[in-house]
Amino acid sequence: MSSGFAAGVFNFCPSVFSLPQTCPLLLRVFTTNNGRHHRMDEFSRGNVPSSELQIYTWMDATLKELTSLVKEVYPEARKKGTHFNFAIVFTDVKRPGYRVKEIGSTMSGRKGTDDSMTLQSQKFQIGDYLDIAITPPNRAPPP
Repeated sequence: MSSGFAAGVFNFCPSVFSLPQTCPLLLRVFTTNNGRHHRMDEFSRGNVPSSELQIYTWMDATLKELTSLVKEVYPEARKKGTHFNFAIVFTDVKRPGYRVKEIGSTMSGRKGTDDSMTLQSQKFQIGDYLDIAITPPNRAPPP
């Protein structure tokens, strides 16, 4: 009788017990709070900047979702009007070193056109890094 009860519970609540079909990836995120991205030489010779966050996520993670995760770690970034500029840092296949590709931006407390942009839509590949330049409110992002 108890096995029928358990089967009934699982049939009644399938979404509660279902697991994601895809394994998460480890996203290595590097942040600055001066509004500028890291220099590419900071990623050279096996080195990376010290401001690393490690996030387990999926390729369909949006920039707004990633912004929320960063704000959990950096309370000062929660202020309304804080600007987050996202870039993918990837290995340059044509020459040694890394390249950067800016992919979009979000702002605390405001909806924006890039909020729903996903890592996958921007051709992010496992092994790439994400660099986020954070600009506090009332300070224009650098050119």
